[in-house]
Amino acid sequence: MVMEVKRRWRTVALLRQVLTCAIGTIALVALLSIHVQDITKLPSDASYKLPTQQEMGYQKLSRERSWTQEFSPPHLSEDPLTAHKLDGASGSLDSDKLWKPPPNRDYVPCVAPTSSYAPPPESRGYLLVDANGGLNQMRAGICDMVAVARIINATLVIPDLDKRSLWQDSSNFSNVFDEDHFISSLANDVKIIRELPKELATATRAVKHFRSWSGIDYYKEEIASMLEEYQVIRAAKSDSRLANNNLPLDIQKLRCRACYEALRFAPQIEAMGKLLVDRMRSYGHYIALHLRFEKDMLAFSGCTHNLSPEEAEELKTIRENTTWWKVKDIDPEEQRAKGYCPLTPKEVRIFLRAFGFPSNTPLYIASGEIYGGESRMYDLQSRYPLLMNKEKLASVEELQPFINHASQMAALDYIVSVESDIFIPTYSGNMARAVEGHRRFLGHRKTILPDRKALVRLFDKVNGGTMKEGRNLSNRVIEIHKRRQGSPRKRKGPISGTKGMDRYRSEEAFYVNPLPDCLCQKESLHMNTSLVTK
Repeated sequence: MVMEVKRRWRTVALLRQVLTCAIGTIALVALLSIHVQDITKLPSDASYKLPTQQEMGYQKLSRERSWTQEFSPPHLSEDPLTAHKLDGASGSLDSDKLWKPPPNRDYVPCVAPTSSYAPPPESRGYLLVDANGGLNQMRAGICDMVAVARIINATLVIPDLDKRSLWQDSSNFSNVFDEDHFISSLANDVKIIRELPKELATATRAVKHFRSWSGIDYYKEEIASMLEEYQVIRAAKSDSRLANNNLPLDIQKLRCRACYEALRFAPQIEAMGKLLVDRMRSYGHYIALHLRFEKDMLAFSGCTHNLSPEEAEELKTIRENTTWWKVKDIDPEEQRAKGYCPLTPKEVRIFLRAFGFPSNTPLYIASGEIYGGESRMYDLQSRYPLLMNKEKLASVEELQPFINHASQMAALDYIVSVESDIFIPTYSGNMARAVEGHRRFLGHRKTILPDRKALVRLFDKVNGGTMKEGRNLSNRVIEIHKRRQGSPRKRKGPISGTKGMDRYRSEEAFYVNPLPDCLCQKESLHMNTSLVTK
């Protein structure tokens, strides 16, 4: 009997010990759970410092490095939209599909002259060119003037770059472009010289504003005939002086040779651009984001969404005081509703997240100073902390040769954008169009063109609380942009019903999409070309 009682007491004691351990374990787990929740619910204004240049170790970083562990803020680590898979409206968009370029349908560059193309005959005179606008406006204009010189049979003098407009850049042609390469690579097309012969320095010259979007007849008849009276013609402007369409095939191919082969950046710019690309690539795939939320663009377009009354008034004053901007009275809400405004940094964040890009995606910001500075960038940077630009990727010493020259700084952004895995412009300006066309020429690299008109409707629903950021929004964004990712298509003609200059103005610009003139499918090329496939 005594032994039985002792056994029972031992069993009770053992059960008591087990229960005590279990209760202690549960309490410990509960405490840990509370601690983890405190970490994952950091306040939205928490600051996350990006790595310094030394910490990056640009050349030594492995492509397999864990960005989530290194850079992703804790409160972003378990977002269902930024996992490796996103179930979209048409299936799943995993990480590979996000970065995969569109099918190029075997289109390759075909810019060689036709069999009827002859070397340039003896020159009838000289063409001087005042290239106007920013870098990309000047690029297109210079290439058009190469074609014009060929059409009128003139010697092209190396163009003068714009030094008077908004950018106030003192750069000469050779500071921005490889002058020797430009001259030599076009030797079989046009004679190009560095400066006008001394004996013609004081000669009377014809100064002409060439008519916008003009065809070959205009140049052959009206402009070429001027060389009978004047030895020198000066083109006062270079932008949009040549039609986009209905030009001889060899002239179109010459424009492409000039733009994509001859007009190379100066060696020091090319070297710095390659260095920036390498430093971005050290983190793996990256997006070049042309974030056109700059003071001059907002003032020009009249877009004031999410700006303070003081900022809106400042932009209005700039627009009214800029004499060459003809439109002064602009309704900002109407502009935005029509899709005429650049996306704000916050809208870019919503767009990228809805598209499925994870928070550790490296972004290169290709633009000037963002209006509103760091406070305006906060929403985008808190979501995508690996936010880079020239100034973060390079030291002050490395950028010193370019820093006071807007065209040279823009050229660096151009190189990084053309070479990016994905290019996303937030506004259809000159750079956005130039980079899109160059990427098409180089194999239809992935370029996502936000449908701003459709997007602002969705953004307004999110801001108004009638739609949440989540699966439904993602499905809508992905569906809208299925066919806006840079796949091959023919250049768009004029908008139906437009007439006169509006008709030419509504055409898709030649350098936005050089297909069909300068891109051919491999199997359609003639058998005696070097690009024949079996």
